[in-house]
Amino acid sequence: MSTRNLRVAVVGGGIIGAATARQLALSDADVTLFEKEDRLAAHQTGHNSGVVHAGLYYTPGSLKAQLCRRGVELLQTFTTEKGLPYDECGKVVVALDESELGRLDAIFSRATANGVPGIRRIGADEITAIEPHAVGIAALHSPHTAIIDFVAVTRALADDVVAAGGTVRTGTAVTSIREAGEQVVVDVPGDQPAFDLVITCAGLQSDRLAHTSGGTHDPRIVPFLGDYLLLEPDAAAKVRGLIYPVPDPRYPFLGVHLTRRIDGEVMVGPNAFLSPGREAYRGGRGSWRDLRDAVAWPGFWRFAAHNLPAAGRELRTASSTRRFVADAAAYMPGLTVDDVRPGPRGIRAQAMNADGGLEDDFVVTGHGRVVHLRNAPSPGATSSMAIAEYLVDRALERIA
Repeated sequence: MSTRNLRVAVVGGGIIGAATARQLALSDADVTLFEKEDRLAAHQTGHNSGVVHAGLYYTPGSLKAQLCRRGVELLQTFTTEKGLPYDECGKVVVALDESELGRLDAIFSRATANGVPGIRRIGADEITAIEPHAVGIAALHSPHTAIIDFVAVTRALADDVVAAGGTVRTGTAVTSIREAGEQVVVDVPGDQPAFDLVITCAGLQSDRLAHTSGGTHDPRIVPFLGDYLLLEPDAAAKVRGLIYPVPDPRYPFLGVHLTRRIDGEVMVGPNAFLSPGREAYRGGRGSWRDLRDAVAWPGFWRFAAHNLPAAGRELRTASSTRRFVADAAAYMPGLTVDDVRPGPRGIRAQAMNADGGLEDDFVVTGHGRVVHLRNAPSPGATSSMAIAEYLVDRALERIA
């Protein structure tokens, strides 16, 4: 179905919202992008690691697997057209001992099924050939895993929206969305514009916005903070690309790794712990409302009960820089607390169900003329332009 002359609102000015607005604007829709902050990419997009994931980990056939590979292709084309930096620095997923080899092989099988280009299983000698200061008994090497500036990409996507005749309204918080016949009214301060379709990509606030527009509470967003350290220049020079652990299925999050950024900095981390607020970045204040909503959710306590070992591990790294660095030094021996300084904090919008299960895949719901992106964890930024295609298709199906 054509979007020509359709009036469409996109709520949320992160990279997925900007990509969705661009997808609509280039299809001749009359699109308005709403962002509550005074700038785009102010939350998850502007606080992530900047990695363009190749698709190693994701269940074959899942939305993550499909949209990640498509998203990489679209990002490569877009950054080339816009002259934005895109560095295929490569990634090694390192097994430290034999207990991790089975999981490493399982990741290799998934990566192969997902069509990850150039993926290889390598031995200890090849690890040091690729990352001279890393150690392990085996690894996967993904040479096409890349790094990028997702904030710059978001701005470029929004520039295309405006160039195509769309509107970008920053500093405009959407408080509710309600259907009125064949239109959808968007409530913003001092205005109530009406649209033919609305797509929300609200990240950390996605569950609340979905609920105020008639959706369910489930899944609930539970915010998990992740603090990073930055390597001092001499230590950073020893890292060529990305050095990752083999994920442990006993833990819900990946664990500490070393990540080169497009600006040349190298990050160590992150840890993962319940955040005192959905937007409580370093130096920011927590939110009693956010904390109450998280701990009052029955799913949180069910999740916590099943993940006590993970909580203990993350508490140790959150409370001790020495322990944090020691986890990274397992992959890069010789790393000490003298090699690091405080780094940025990210906050992950993790969708959690009432049974305590974490939503692992992208989650899209809708009713009437409204479509909600309810969960878009990593590789959400990598997949952003492909998610945009998917959201627009789902939205158009609702009025076909």
